[in-house]
Amino acid sequence: MSETKLRCAVLDDYQGVATAMADWSPVSDRVEVVGFAEHLATEDERAEALAAFEIVVTLRERVPFPASLLDRLPRLRLLVASGMRNSVIDYAAAERRGVTVCGTAGSPTPPVELTWALILGLARGLVAENTALRTGGPWQSTVGADLHGRRLGLLGLGRIGGRVARVGLAFGMEVTAWSQNLTERRAEEVGVARAASKEELLGTGDVVSVHLALSDRTRGLIGASELALLKPTAYLVNTSRAAIVDQDALADVLRRGAIAGAGLDVFDTEPLPAGHPMRTLPRLLATPHLGYVSEGNYRTFYGDAVEDIAAFLAGSPVRRLG
Repeated sequence: MSETKLRCAVLDDYQGVATAMADWSPVSDRVEVVGFAEHLATEDERAEALAAFEIVVTLRERVPFPASLLDRLPRLRLLVASGMRNSVIDYAAAERRGVTVCGTAGSPTPPVELTWALILGLARGLVAENTALRTGGPWQSTVGADLHGRRLGLLGLGRIGGRVARVGLAFGMEVTAWSQNLTERRAEEVGVARAASKEELLGTGDVVSVHLALSDRTRGLIGASELALLKPTAYLVNTSRAAIVDQDALADVLRRGAIAGAGLDVFDTEPLPAGHPMRTLPRLLATPHLGYVSEGNYRTFYGDAVEDIAAFLAGSPVRRLG
């Protein structure tokens, strides 16, 4: 290994596929790529593990890069984050430290598909029925919930929410949407009704699905009082950001059986610790933040990361963030 090569850390490469999902040859003569299959959970772990790297590729918003961490990475020159929005990077601190931050493209389709996997799994009791079938349990123990003719309430009608809405319409559902910025024109464009308020959407939805960006306005948007508006037969699905829904309040309604169930792909701590309550809650169908994890998205993420690195090395960074 040449001593002149820069070192590139690829974080949270859980499946060990980062180098297989893209052609790294355009930078392989100048960059050594090191994948981290284990999550670096604390700032001290990150500072120690990444101190020798000039380039870091990070997935989504799983690893924060505050000023305190950036100050402990003296060699870092390029930070590549998947997607074109990242709320856990301190861009001002990166600029002060001379660190270039770049993003990648990404498709909204995989999280749409996973949203519907969770909705369908909840409505038809797929986990319970599959477990019973495999373990010799009862033959047919659940009665599925119909989606046709029921109301799908969407918190957010952007790139992902709009696509979720169209699938709901294809299932014959009545679809309503609400967000602080949603206009009547956007709702008409998608072909759904605009709810008059958040409270109306929550109180009338048979399935309520969250598709909002995390911001100061949306953090804690769904708390105990909002969850209390849901029907006892309703399902809540969140493939967006955990902090939009009060996690303790949601755990409480699930334990009490105040709603029929919830489908989650995002959590306050990721990866979830082994003893985390979300691992054992009743009426919860949960996946380990798989919304963006698809072959197509990975090929885009890592392919664009290679392009970002090559452009940076050429002195003309692309897809800059901040």
